[in-house]
Amino acid sequence: MKYFLIAGEASGDLHGSNLMAYLQKEDPNAEFVFCGGDKMALYGGQPYIHYKDMAFMGIFEVLKNIRSILAIMKSCKKKLYEFSPDVLILIDYPGFNLKMAEYAHANNIRVFYYISPKIWAWKKNRINTIKKYVNRMFVIFPFEVEFYNQLNFSVEFEGNPLLDTIAENKKTFTSHEEFCNRYQLFGKPLIALVAGSRKQEISSVLPFMIALEEEFSEYQLVVAGAPSIERGFYEKYLKGHQIQVVYNNTYQLIYHAKAAIVNSGTAALEAALIGTPQVVCYRMAGGKALYLMGKRILKIPYISLVNIIMNQEIITELIQHYLTKDALIKETRKLLYDTHYRQTVLQKYDELYHKLGGLGASERVARKMVKRINTET
Repeated sequence: MKYFLIAGEASGDLHGSNLMAYLQKEDPNAEFVFCGGDKMALYGGQPYIHYKDMAFMGIFEVLKNIRSILAIMKSCKKKLYEFSPDVLILIDYPGFNLKMAEYAHANNIRVFYYISPKIWAWKKNRINTIKKYVNRMFVIFPFEVEFYNQLNFSVEFEGNPLLDTIAENKKTFTSHEEFCNRYQLFGKPLIALVAGSRKQEISSVLPFMIALEEEFSEYQLVVAGAPSIERGFYEKYLKGHQIQVVYNNTYQLIYHAKAAIVNSGTAALEAALIGTPQVVCYRMAGGKALYLMGKRILKIPYISLVNIIMNQEIITELIQHYLTKDALIKETRKLLYDTHYRQTVLQKYDELYHKLGGLGASERVARKMVKRINTET
């Protein structure tokens, strides 16, 4: 069968690659065309469009690049029509992907959505588009099943693929000493700085993270370099600091760190599943007024996936004007030196792991997808 996949971000590339691996296992004759990244390329060859050319964040960036976005979408629609797949598989990235779902539906192409748009947080009215144009939705968080049930739309939960990804990565982890030697670190205990994958979000939080260096001189601060961000961009902020950047090894960096300072997003959930105590940081452009406006729009009490899944604050969130140097120092000190606090966080991480459905999610989703294609008209 023929599969057309669209992932517009690094996390989508990761999940898409795992899904493609098991689609090949379930369907040895699988043919792929995809918009994604280097991980998906391991199973489907060169991406038709690389996600680096699609990753626009925020309304201002989208408006600034609207011509490029429309050109990419036009090209993508043309390729989809020419390839005429058995299914279009959309991975998150809703602003773009829901428009592709509409186009596919108009051309009698089946649409599966893998990793739901976060309509439980905002833009709940997207459910109308989903109901019209999406044949099957495969979600990765347990609370999404009840959410969609309340909207009279049936979805399928087979677990969260991050569990498998992290388990596979852990098999390759080295000792702390070997890790430090590889990246020419000082051998001190580590604090991981995971500032995000886009320049805009990195610029918002990295200066606060760097400020920890003076307070925690007995630790080595290390930045997790995003694949799409050149080293020179980080060096603008790190000049005069003894802070290294490690690329392509974020999981192991978090694993070896005593604490992680994490920009809100998938990385917070990854740090929790790896088992490293963390604090979540987030700042959006526009200041306090825009933040308060956004807070009224959001339908959830937390911003980190860890807290949302657990429905309680088990990791501290320093958001917008609450993210200050003093607040970050205070929380980091708790993570490093308050034994009871650390143990409580780690215990909650164990509960989180069990909520997410166990290993084998990507394989189960691929199996169901192939079954649906073969049995449903």
